Formats: sequence, structure tokens, C-alpha cells
Amino acid sequence: MSTREYDLVVVGAGPVGENVADRAVRGGLSVAVVEGELVGGECSYWACIPSKALLRPQAALRAARDVEGAKQAVTGSPDVAATLARRDAIVHHWDDASQVRWLEGAGVQLVRGRGRLSGERRVTVTEADGHETVLIARHAVAVCTGSDPLVPDIPGLREARPWTSRDATGVREVPASLAIIGGGVVGSEMATLFASLGTAVTVIARSGLLPAVEPFAGEAVAAALRDAGVEVRTGAGVDRVRRSEGGVVLSLSDGSQVHADDVLVATGREPRTKDLGLDAIGLQPGDWLDVDDTMRVRGYDWLYAVGDVNHRALLTHQGKYQARAAGDIIAARARGDAVDDGPWGRHVATADHGVVPQVVFTDPEVAAVGHTEASAIAAGIGIRVLDYDLSWLSGASTRADHYRGRARAIVDEARRVIVGATFVGPDVAELLHAATIAIVGEVPLDRLWHAVPSFPTVSEVWLRWLEAYGR
Repeated sequence: MSTREYDLVVVGAGPVGENVADRAVRGGLSVAVVEGELVGGECSYWACIPSKALLRPQAALRAARDVEGAKQAVTGSPDVAATLARRDAIVHHWDDASQVRWLEGAGVQLVRGRGRLSGERRVTVTEADGHETVLIARHAVAVCTGSDPLVPDIPGLREARPWTSRDATGVREVPASLAIIGGGVVGSEMATLFASLGTAVTVIARSGLLPAVEPFAGEAVAAALRDAGVEVRTGAGVDRVRRSEGGVVLSLSDGSQVHADDVLVATGREPRTKDLGLDAIGLQPGDWLDVDDTMRVRGYDWLYAVGDVNHRALLTHQGKYQARAAGDIIAARARGDAVDDGPWGRHVATADHGVVPQVVFTDPEVAAVGHTEASAIAAGIGIRVLDYDLSWLSGASTRADHYRGRARAIVDEARRVIVGATFVGPDVAELLHAATIAIVGEVPLDRLWHAVPSFPTVSEVWLRWLEAYGR
């Protein structure tokens, strides 16, 4: 057993851990990052990047088929082999050499192996050959281990060898049929993907699709999936799963059954803390880690938890946002500097409390930030809802012959600012950041009249919202 000492030890080398380490090094600290799998983490190899790479061919075909003159040149469906090969290239064939070079260039020491907390400011790393190294942190340890797919306790499900999101995005052979348990982001995106690749897909979603966003968004996605041949089953849950030689059989609570070659579980996430050594410092293995706005674990002045593992906002961009704040404040505290930890300071991640942008890469896309109508009412805000049919825009008519989409803004009447926005339609992801800026910046509606959208673009919805609201 050997021992090494650093100012900061980061456990987990995904995008979150990389950003914590980079900011801390820039702040003058020595940093080691521990990683037991691939540098770049879940997002780079098994989640955001491969899933969006796989979804893109169908989106490109849809865009071409929406325009006369282009659709005549498009025949057939996405080429499965080429789609999977493109995915392989984008994830560098699950080789992290380029990510390792980035760490080295940033001045971060990589330690390969499974990292576990073994005491205050101590991380024991076990390498593949069993050798152990103890890393001692002079100032802080940052846990950036992310989350794992949650497999619910449905009788027979684990024995049926279900797919998780990793299996879906890493697929080598596309099944003839697939059952998906769950109608959230992963379930909806994977239904879109596999339907485009020719799989017969059944989605079982007791509460409907995308329950966290405006109801009209989930309804639009469900309708589009059904048009694509997907069977969307709502109002019933899965009581039991059984695998046989012919595939899997799902028995539903309404008495019906679903038969498929494989079953994908997309019912949520759980923290990757079961084997982290939390019991060595008085915390419960398997729990989410509760943090303040500087990402410091409550009750521990040396321990930080950043990204999915703290359960604030399970999105890569929010984790990286948290990481920038955490890396900066760890370095500042180590130097003994005064820290700027007010509500809009550089050392806090306050956007996690409400202004969280998210895109669902289904067809149609769903992009949302801030409040929904229901959440604003629950928060006691006096609101006005502005709805607009995007197909009425000149920019939409030039973009596609049969553009279908909808946009909703939630206005705080007392302050006359937008506090939520939801867009549904082709390529609406690119509309989202303007809404995020307006909400974070608390830009008054009177001021937005002077932010003139270009013509003819879909961004002209901003003008239509203002016209609907009135001066």
C-alpha cells in the first residue's frame, strides 16, 4: 500500500469531476482524480452523447421529409449499421485516451481504480490488480460519482435480465421488439430511437409521458410515437416480468400482457454511493448526499458532492455548472480568500433551485426551463399563461411544410417577468437559451419589447407572446 497527498481529491472523472478538478487547478491547487471506468464518465460514453448521436439520423430525415423538394430525394429509413457505426465513432469506440490527454494537459493527476472514502480527507483506491493507494486530501474531497439506473422491485424483473440505459445506448443488435418501462426522458427518447430503427416498441407509463413538464408536451410526444407505430400504454403499471426462450412477458396491473424480445427499465436513477465508503465517515451507503449551495455536504467542512450524486438536478449541464462553483470555492477556501457566496455569486449553484433548462430529444423535441403552470400556481405566484401555435409563424412555414409546435410562457403578473417557458416542435432546443437568459436575468416584459427577433425565424414567438400579453 502506498500513500500520496494532494490538496483536493476528486472521486469520479466524468464531466462533473473533470470540471471540479480543472477549476481547482486553475485556483492553484494540486488535484488527483480517481476513476474506475472511463475518463469522461456516463455522459460521454453511455448517456447524453451516444443517445443524441443515435437519435440524430431520424431527426435529419424528418427535417428533409417536411420540405417539398427535399422529401422527394429521401427514401427509406435510417441505416441501422451506419447509425451504430456513427455512434461508435462519436464515443471513440469507448476509448478514453483523448480524455486522459485533456486531464494531463490541465495538470490533473489521474488515479485509476475504485475509490472509497476510508476516513476524513482520505480516499483508498483499489486498482484492478488489487493494489491499494491511499490518497490524502489536505483541503477537500469532492464526490462526483454520478448515478445509476434504478431497477424497481417488480417481481421477476431482475431475473429477466432487463436492459438499462447503458444497454440501450450501447446496443449492437437492434431487437425486433422492445418493451420500455417508464415514460420519462430516457423512456421517451429510447422509444423514439428504436421505433426509427424498425423495432416494435411498447411503452408502459402509468402516469403518461414526460410528467415533469407541461401536459401538452407529453401529449404531443405520445401522439407522435403512436403515429410512428409505438404502442403507448398508460394508466397501468407492471406487476410481474418473466423471461422465457421467446423473450420477456410483462403482466400489467390491468390484466393485460406485453410480449417483447427485451425490456428496458427507464424508471429513474439512484445515487452511485453504495460502495463509496460512506459508512467510514458516518453517512449511509446508498444515500443521496445533501449539500448547501456551495456543494459542501452539510455537517462536513471538507466533503463536497457535485452532480447527480447530490440529487439537485440530474443533468450534465447542471452538474458542470455546480462543478465550476465547487472547484472555485474549494480553491478559494484553501487559499483563505473571502468567498462570494451570495445568491448570484460565482461560488454558488443557485440555478438548481428553479431555473433548470432541459431538452428532450424526441420527435417533436421538448425544451423547458423554469416553472410550469402547475408548479407556478403551487408556488403561490400570480401568473398569466401565454400560449402560441408555432405553426402560425412565418419562420415555421418556411422551415417546414407541415410544421407543428406550441410554445408557452408563464408570466409573474406582480413582477411582469417570465418565470417559465416550454417549447414543443422541431428543433426547439435552440430556442431554450434565450428563455433561460430572460428568466435568470429577470428581464421585464417592457424591456423585452426592445429585444427584436429576426424575421423570418421561429424566435419570433417572443414578439407574439408580448403582443398577446399587451403593453
